Amino acid sequence: MSLGSGPEPLYQDSIAIGSFAAMKTGIVPVAAAGNNGTFKSMLSNDAPWILTVGASSTDRRMRAVVKLGNGEKYYGESAYQPDTSDTQLPLVYPGIKKTQETLSCQAGSMQGFDVKGKIVLCGTGHTDNTEKGEVVKKAGGAGMIVMNQPWQGNTTNADAHVIPTSHVSFKDAWDILTYFESTANPTASITFEGTKFGAPLSPAVSDFSSRGPSLINSGIIKPDIVAPGVNVLAAWPFQLGPNPSPTTPTSKTFRFASGTSMATPHVAGIVALLKNSHPKWSPAAIKSALMTTAYVKDREGKPIADQADGVATAFAMGSGHIDPVAADDPGLIYDLQYYDYVHYLCGIGYTDKQVSAIIRGTEQCSQVKKIGAEQLNYPSFLVSLTSSSPTVTVTRTVTNVGDAQETYSLDYKEPQDVSMVVTPLTLKFSKVDEKMSYSVTFSFKGNPPAKGLFSEGYLSWVSGKHAVRSPVVATFT
Repeated sequence: MSLGSGPEPLYQDSIAIGSFAAMKTGIVPVAAAGNNGTFKSMLSNDAPWILTVGASSTDRRMRAVVKLGNGEKYYGESAYQPDTSDTQLPLVYPGIKKTQETLSCQAGSMQGFDVKGKIVLCGTGHTDNTEKGEVVKKAGGAGMIVMNQPWQGNTTNADAHVIPTSHVSFKDAWDILTYFESTANPTASITFEGTKFGAPLSPAVSDFSSRGPSLINSGIIKPDIVAPGVNVLAAWPFQLGPNPSPTTPTSKTFRFASGTSMATPHVAGIVALLKNSHPKWSPAAIKSALMTTAYVKDREGKPIADQADGVATAFAMGSGHIDPVAADDPGLIYDLQYYDYVHYLCGIGYTDKQVSAIIRGTEQCSQVKKIGAEQLNYPSFLVSLTSSSPTVTVTRTVTNVGDAQETYSLDYKEPQDVSMVVTPLTLKFSKVDEKMSYSVTFSFKGNPPAKGLFSEGYLSWVSGKHAVRSPVVATFT
């Protein structure tokens, strides 16, 4: 489901309600987290029975190289890859007027500037990047450099531009603007190198991918995972580029598109493969397999980065980046049935009427065992510690779907300032489908940290064949 609104109560969320019905019949609901990054807690589709997907980059770049008059090079992106020379052209920046229109090259922003035969600097925002190119082209501009805002970091788009263009990161944009402002006659060229692979810091979480923590499920990490969603090649119903041909069938038109709506279908396809491979697995089992086998290191072995800033947190990437091959053989799964969610819904304080609206049946929470969100048998951990409640104990149950005889040992990293005591330290299985439970007690180490902060760790059950990893987040409220 490449759709969704903002955070709203589950009993008012049509996608959550429909997904609950789907889950009861064995369908795995897969939905986009939304494109409201980098603001926190703006994600969509955060019901615990939904597999919520964020967007990551790949190591592929459609290179558009900016070379400044001082010899410095900057590697941006563009889907339009014309043959150009490295001849230096004058740079123009309408944004020196400091208006919203001129900073982002909106219609009318070229008035008062001689841009004919020159390269124009344009900030992102307010209009589509290709629309900015239309404005520059109409004014006679020869090229354009699209510059990221600070919060967009390193996420760049390979758009179908109408003039030679390069979309550059914020850091590169800052360098280019510094050169422009410090040089009497600034110049630049834009050349194109086609498709390149092996980009560093890949995969990384895109700047636009919506982040947690969820305002609805305060005890559940969302999104659940991330998958490729930046510059994904997609069919498109309209002609694109500088010279659209009315005779070319739209069935042959493609563009690069970005969004969590592009990441979600990747995951839905993998879910279909897993259902084919494991037809008896429940939706929660498939979800668990994907989450516990997700990886958290990039292709260079470094922690997965956030293209907006620094290292990606669990609230940006959930359990990590999807790994379909590993998910087919996860070793252990955290299973849930539909009525477990009823315990959860009653436990988070919903009324009988609100719970009934979600499950489409009559329910009396007074007759139901209530559990907090952190107690749901979920493949990740999110606990809240307070000065009045400095200790929290949660229990999880895992099912062996690996080898009949398999023993798992504990590997874990405590969140900063938090102690984790796990019992038992070893899980020894003697048959397939055997279930075993363990408990984790979280408590402060020393004085409680400042309110509003959080720290991360992980918990992993490791055998000689499998590693079943769960992110751990402790918040301080």
